[in-house]
Amino acid sequence: MMNKKEYKKLEEVLIQVGLKIAKRGEGALFVVGKTEYKPMVNQNIPPFKAIENPKLLESLALMDGAVIIDSGGMVEAYGAMVKSKKTFKNFGTRHSAGLSASKGNNLSIVISEEDRKLRILKNEKLIMQIDALQKNVEKSVPHAVNLLESVGIGTLGTIGTSLLVPSLGIALIPGIILFGSAYFIGKVMRKKI
Repeated sequence: MMNKKEYKKLEEVLIQVGLKIAKRGEGALFVVGKTEYKPMVNQNIPPFKAIENPKLLESLALMDGAVIIDSGGMVEAYGAMVKSKKTFKNFGTRHSAGLSASKGNNLSIVISEEDRKLRILKNEKLIMQIDALQKNVEKSVPHAVNLLESVGIGTLGTIGTSLLVPSLGIALIPGIILFGSAYFIGKVMRKKI
C-alpha cells in the first residue's frame, strides 16, 4: 500500500505519460486499484513500480487494453480487457471500461485518441479533464494532482458532466476542467491552489 506522497507521485507520472500519449493522437487506459480484467496478451514483463519506469509504462499503455496498477504502485497487468459494466454516454469502449473500473477507491485515467484529452475518473464519475494540446499543460500537472487529492477525500459528491467549471466563469488551471459540485469548487478556490 502506498502512502499519500507515493500515491500523488504515481498520479503525476500517469498524467505525464498520458499527456505524451495524447499529444501523439494515441489512446490508453490506466487503472489503479483492484478491478476485473482478462489479459489479452502474454504477460512476459514481470511486475514493476510504475513510477520507476515511465518509458516502459508508456510502451505497455500503447497496447490494446488497459494497464492495471495495484494499490502498491506495481504494474500488475497490461493489454488487459477490463470488464465493462457501465456505459459512458457519447464515448467509446475505452471510456466505458475506465468508468466501470473507477468504482470504489480506484482511479482510472482514460487517454482519448480522438480529442487528445485525459479524463480522470473516481467513484464511477468524471472528476477532471486535461487537454493535452493546451500550451504548457505539463507545468500544471502538480496542481492537477493537488486537486485530485482534494477530490479523493470523497466528502464531496461529484455530479458528472452537467456542471463545467468554465460555465461558472472560473478558470482553475489552463487546460484543466474540474467536474463537481459548486460547493467543492468554491472550497478549492478559497484554498487558492
